[in-house]
Amino acid sequence: MNEIDWNYRLIGIKGCRGVGKTTFLLEYAKQHFGPDDRSCLYINLNNFYFTTHSLADFADEFAKIGGRTLLIDQVFKLPNWAAALRECYDRVPDLNIIFSGSSVMRLKDENSPIRDIVQPYNLRGFSFREFLNLMTEKQFQAYSLNDILNNHRQIATEITSKVKPLAYFQNYLHHGFAPYFLEKRNFSENLLKTMNMMLEVDVLFIKQIELKYLPKIRKLLYLVAQDSPTVLNVSQLSSEINISRATIMHYIKYLSEARLLNLLYNEGESFPKKPAMVYMQNTNLMHAISPGNVNVQAQRETFFYNSLYKDHQVYKGKKEAQFLIDGKMPFVINDTTYRQKIKPENYYATDKIEVGQSNVIPLWLFGFLY
Repeated sequence: MNEIDWNYRLIGIKGCRGVGKTTFLLEYAKQHFGPDDRSCLYINLNNFYFTTHSLADFADEFAKIGGRTLLIDQVFKLPNWAAALRECYDRVPDLNIIFSGSSVMRLKDENSPIRDIVQPYNLRGFSFREFLNLMTEKQFQAYSLNDILNNHRQIATEITSKVKPLAYFQNYLHHGFAPYFLEKRNFSENLLKTMNMMLEVDVLFIKQIELKYLPKIRKLLYLVAQDSPTVLNVSQLSSEINISRATIMHYIKYLSEARLLNLLYNEGESFPKKPAMVYMQNTNLMHAISPGNVNVQAQRETFFYNSLYKDHQVYKGKKEAQFLIDGKMPFVINDTTYRQKIKPENYYATDKIEVGQSNVIPLWLFGFLY
């Protein structure tokens, strides 16, 4: 909430399914408006009321009885939702609108009626820092990448004097990214259910893909997940799933937009080129799809990629470096069994250490970037 510029009249909160967008909207209302303050209203466009009433008429009526802030959940459930938001914005100039939507929604597309007025933000899953704060009731701060690279020894020493981060790190990799672990339900079952909902709603419904293609998309996700991180063999996938190479690439892109996959490109390349590598979007997904059978090195790389890409350009590295960050910083992801010579031109994100030295930095510390 502290990162958002609340001066904008139209704010979009995007994020993958289950990450906490509804909770975010309700928490905003709770923090900024009292229980008896009728100037803020939360609505969910799942409500059947909006099948026969226009959103703009509703917003206009709300403003006339003193409404100032309208919180709209599941906005994509409304046909032509972007045009409806534009009409609200133009018709009711005194109303602030904050809406939530799927990560696959393209708010700034050239053809979007709201591209010049909306300010979008992405709500992410918990960082390792946030998970650690929840588990230990501490208030550790976030650090920039520059802070970590230059002062990691001091930062890690301070943190490890208060908690043992490695005692919590594996739990985070298994179930700490998505907030379901806070609920008294089976975590893995809940996550699998949500992943299927992401395919059915965020991919099929929003991208207007026929339901009959759902089994093919599910199979594609599973095959990629089994080998993640993997170099895409588009011809083999096309043959196994019985769809065209071009369709494979489009589905891969949709799975990335739904926050199920992360696509790693060589520097200077992007879609529609084939990615250099494909990763699962976060480590929790790896454990949900392949319980008890997750490759430890793949898990480390997935964690690092997921932690960095929020605020940095992440490209495929060269030679022994798996990643190139911001076009200038090569990173090797390893653990204490790494036997190659430590080279001064690389940074090393190393698992199973509490405190690093020189250009060897604890892997867990990259979970403190946000």
